[in-house]
Amino acid sequence: MIRIAIVEDDDVIREGIREYLDSQENMICTFAKSSVELFLAVLNEDTVPEVILMDIGLPGMSGISGMKLITAKYPDVSVIMFTVYNDSHRIFESLCAGASGYLLKNTSFPEMKQAIEIIYGGGSMMSPPIARKVMEHFRAGRKRKVSSPLTEKEKEIVQALVDGLSYKMIAGSANISIETVRSHIKNIYKKLHVHSKAEVIKKSLSGEI
Repeated sequence: MIRIAIVEDDDVIREGIREYLDSQENMICTFAKSSVELFLAVLNEDTVPEVILMDIGLPGMSGISGMKLITAKYPDVSVIMFTVYNDSHRIFESLCAGASGYLLKNTSFPEMKQAIEIIYGGGSMMSPPIARKVMEHFRAGRKRKVSSPLTEKEKEIVQALVDGLSYKMIAGSANISIETVRSHIKNIYKKLHVHSKAEVIKKSLSGEI
């Protein structure tokens, strides 16, 4: 059973999604809140969901800021940004902050369900218009020839970070320990002269690696 939380300030949208998810055999909506602050008030080790559908434009704290707080404390949580915004700035700000997916609010319920299942399984998912913007950005970055200081293994780990995988997932897919993953990431930070996962992802998406 996939435990899902919704943070969305539109009552009609929030309740519609909650009812749909609760009607699925493999899903349950544990929380449906209208703000990050209300969600944080009920979030703890016993109530943490596996996937969060998070709006960006919320009253009070923004969805992106909320995601940073939540994933810093609960790194295994996957967050899907669910929003009307399709501008490049918010897309890349969300991805660099650690979002595992980015869906527009015109996404159908079946597509939303598929996205949740893919992300729960360790993948990433974006609405087609968002994916196109990301690919265009990648192509523009790849046109610039950059000599990367990273080893092939380190590049694989960077790609895993871009894909939204947690340290535990990276360790499992690469058949290495979590400590080895942390060691690789420490070396990546040092070689790239950065201090956070978001900076690594930003450099990768900009074609600087």
